[in-house]
Amino acid sequence: MNMLPAVLLLLNFNYIICDTDGGKAPRIPLNDGNFMPAMGLGTLGFDENGHEEEEVEEPVTWALNAGYRMIDTASGYENEDQVGRAILNSNVPREQVFIVTKLGLNEQRDVVQSLRGSLKRLNTSYVDLYLIANPVALKPDDNSFDTVDYLDTWKGMEEAKRLGLAKSIGISNFNISQMERLLSNCETRPAVLLVEVNLNLVQNELQEFTKRENIALMAFMPFGSLYDKTGVPPPPRIDDATLVELANKYKKTVPQIVLRYLVQRGISPITQSFGKEKNEKNIDIFDFELAESDMITLSQFNKNYRVVLPSFWQDHPYYPFERKDNADNTSSKTHA
Repeated sequence: MNMLPAVLLLLNFNYIICDTDGGKAPRIPLNDGNFMPAMGLGTLGFDENGHEEEEVEEPVTWALNAGYRMIDTASGYENEDQVGRAILNSNVPREQVFIVTKLGLNEQRDVVQSLRGSLKRLNTSYVDLYLIANPVALKPDDNSFDTVDYLDTWKGMEEAKRLGLAKSIGISNFNISQMERLLSNCETRPAVLLVEVNLNLVQNELQEFTKRENIALMAFMPFGSLYDKTGVPPPPRIDDATLVELANKYKKTVPQIVLRYLVQRGISPITQSFGKEKNEKNIDIFDFELAESDMITLSQFNKNYRVVLPSFWQDHPYYPFERKDNADNTSSKTHA
C-alpha cells in the first residue's frame, strides 16, 4: 500500500507535504493516485562534472539519510544491486523510498521478465516507477537496431502495473508526436515523462503538453552545461555573474538556484551529485522561493541546446530527437 501524505498545499505549486516519510522534498500527485517526490538522486554513473563513478552505494545511502526519498536507476546502469543495498543500509524504510528504474533498450520484447530481473537486483518486490528508457529498441544479442513498436512495449508496461510489480509506469525521451500516438493507443496513461531539462533546454512546448495531459515532468541533466569545461555548449557556467548574483541574493549556491528554478516550474529534477556535502546542499531548496522576475531572468538562458543527443541512433525509426546531417554527437550519457 502506498502511504497517503498529509495534505498541505505549498503556495501555488501542486505539491503536497508528506509528514510521514522523513524526506525534505514535497510530493507530487500523479495521475494514477500515487505520489512522487519533487526531487531525486540519479545514479547514471557520472557526476555533474562528467567524472565516472562506478560505486554508487555509499552516495545513495548518504542521499537517503540527507532527506532524499527518490532514487533513479536503470537496468542499463548496472548498479541496481548497489541501490538495493544502499536502501537496506540506510536509516529509511523501503516503503518510504520512491524507487525509479528503467526498461533497457535491449529488453523491450519481454517487459515483465526484465522488470523481475531489476526487482531481484534491487532486492524489492516492486518499484514505485518503471519507465521505458527510450522509444529506440535494440536487440539483446548484439545491440543492433530492433524494430519493436513502443506501443507493444507499453502493453508490457501495463501488464507490469497490473501485476503490482510497478506502482506507476511512464516513459523517458519520448517526443510529443510519440506521446500523442501512445496516448491514443493505451489503456493506462503514462504517469511520468523523464527528459533533459535545464537552463539551456527549457522544454516549454513539452511542458505545456504534459500539463495538458496531466503527466508529471521529471528532468535529467538539470545542471545542463553548468560544469562543462570544453567551451562547446553555450553559457551559463557555474561562475556566471548572473547566477552568482542570484545565489548571493537568496543566500544559496548556484546549483540550488538552478534546481529551485526547475522545481518552481513544476518539474522534478534528478540530480547527479555523488559527494556527501553536495547531496545535502542540493536537497535543501524547499525553504525559499525565487521571485517571478528572477524566474524570467533564468529562463532567458535558454538556447534549446541538448547536452545529451545520442545521434548515433538517429537512423532508428523511433529516434525521438532532431536528426543531424553529421552524427557527430556521440555522448555516452544516453540515460537509457
